[in-house]
Amino acid sequence: MALSITRPTPSSQEGHDPEKQHAAVAVDNEAPDLSDDASSQHKQEGVKQVEAITTVFSRKLLITMFILLYLISFVDALTQSVGDSLAPYLTSSFGRHGLLTTASLVARIIGGVVALTIAKIIDIWGRCEGFILMVVITVIGQILKAVSHDIETYATGYTLYWVGHIGMNYVITIMLADMTTLKNRLIMFGIQNTPGIATVFAGSRIADLFYHQAHLRWAYGAFAILLVAFAIPVCVVFIWCQRMASRQGLIQKQKSNRTVWQSVKHYFVEFDVVGMSLTSFGFVLLLLPFSLTGYAPHGWRTGYIIAMFILGGVLLAAFVVWEKYFAPVQFFPFKYLKDRTILGACGVYGIMFLSIFCWDAYYGSYLQVVHGLSITTSNYVLNGLSLASNFIGPFVGLLVSRTGSVKWTAIAGIPFVVLGTVLLVEFRKPSTHVGLLVLFQILNGIGDGIWTPVGQLAVMASVPHQQIAVGVALYGLFGSIGSAIGNAVAGAIWNNVLPQKLEEFLPEDVKNRTAEIFGSIEVQQSFPFGTPERDAIVAAYGDVQRKLVIAGSAFLPLAVIFIFVWKNINVRRLEAVHGTQTKGTIF
Repeated sequence: MALSITRPTPSSQEGHDPEKQHAAVAVDNEAPDLSDDASSQHKQEGVKQVEAITTVFSRKLLITMFILLYLISFVDALTQSVGDSLAPYLTSSFGRHGLLTTASLVARIIGGVVALTIAKIIDIWGRCEGFILMVVITVIGQILKAVSHDIETYATGYTLYWVGHIGMNYVITIMLADMTTLKNRLIMFGIQNTPGIATVFAGSRIADLFYHQAHLRWAYGAFAILLVAFAIPVCVVFIWCQRMASRQGLIQKQKSNRTVWQSVKHYFVEFDVVGMSLTSFGFVLLLLPFSLTGYAPHGWRTGYIIAMFILGGVLLAAFVVWEKYFAPVQFFPFKYLKDRTILGACGVYGIMFLSIFCWDAYYGSYLQVVHGLSITTSNYVLNGLSLASNFIGPFVGLLVSRTGSVKWTAIAGIPFVVLGTVLLVEFRKPSTHVGLLVLFQILNGIGDGIWTPVGQLAVMASVPHQQIAVGVALYGLFGSIGSAIGNAVAGAIWNNVLPQKLEEFLPEDVKNRTAEIFGSIEVQQSFPFGTPERDAIVAAYGDVQRKLVIAGSAFLPLAVIFIFVWKNINVRRLEAVHGTQTKGTIF
């Protein structure tokens, strides 16, 4: 790893720099101009603060920060792996296994929407302050999940956990962006995701041990404590560097003369609470009925289901009107969607997650009930996607670092995603060998490992440093909305089709237990393989899973179209002409 101190070049010397003159000729005409960032007169306090902090970084301190952030990512990935492995059993303890996607849907919508607010927090207050806030929210969510005894408490805990989890990873991403050049950024992003290679195996095994030898609720509490322990050193180093920069006069905070009430009004406007509330509740109310119709007394004709649809649509329409005509500070940066690279990258990310979550939401339950796999083994298969994605990440980063190509790297991922998804239509059935299912997970993981970081880099390369946090938050919002819609589609098919198929396939003497069987994975597993009851359950699962895969495959052409919309950005040439986005000690 080569570290360099990058400093501004006097404009009087730029005309005599042969490397820049050569790069200026070679740079693609479609490349964005980052020079606006250098001349920007307005930078928010959080951005000024981090630029001052990177200036006082030494080479050793920069490496230390990379290591500490890596450890946090490892603990967080392990926490998520264990939690996801145990979630079907915790929801089944309430008799609400079918509502697994409902809690996830709400959490993902709110988590994606809140990311834009977090972007404003870290730009206005600072990176460290935002990081601490996200850790606290994550821990509170873990505690609520640990003590939950009904689906409402669990859903609340899961939502808080997911908001904190997404927010914490988002802040880490911005910290890494602050400390890297565009051409080397994906290398660090790829390394930062490699904990998933270990947690795929460790998380599933730890979850199995908690479930059989302790108690699944203890898992949530234990990892809340671990997260706090590993977060403290990051905060200590960051605060220490911040104070060092202040002592050198690089950070000069201006005291506010606002009263408490004036501060409340200021941040209410600055964070656009009205816009955030309208979009959050709008998406939740619009998508939630897909998961709830199976529990509604009259299905889609139930009064509150219809009311949720109508109200959700009205709130989203009100959000657009508010943002365009009335919002003093826009919550949703519409101006970035005029850039076809940003719009295309966000579209790819959203559609990719929409497709994956259509067929992945109940995949763990399918593997355990249909193929008889244990918690550990089923999650090894399930997490094959994450394993492949995390493994290939650093290599994608090296490729982009050497070639600078963003668009063509994304195009290279198309065959992996298409094959990995479309082939599932034929092979996602009970008679398929588990080895083939693993292969398809790996193919999708390679595609995800290419598309996700390259799309994120395309957004970062299209904005100046001041706007990176908002750009990445916008990218994450599309991913969250995409996964939420995917969850909604999966929940709708699962909760409406599976009960019908169980009723159709179950023996006559067991049909009266259809609701009980549908509501609990443990009841489903209680029938031995080879019995008419288990055969009926397996057949019902197989029918529903095929429909889920077809739904996921139908969205993929949109993702491919969005990739070809991108500008042909080369980040090596871009930085050779315009310099790096941030100054100081960076990788």
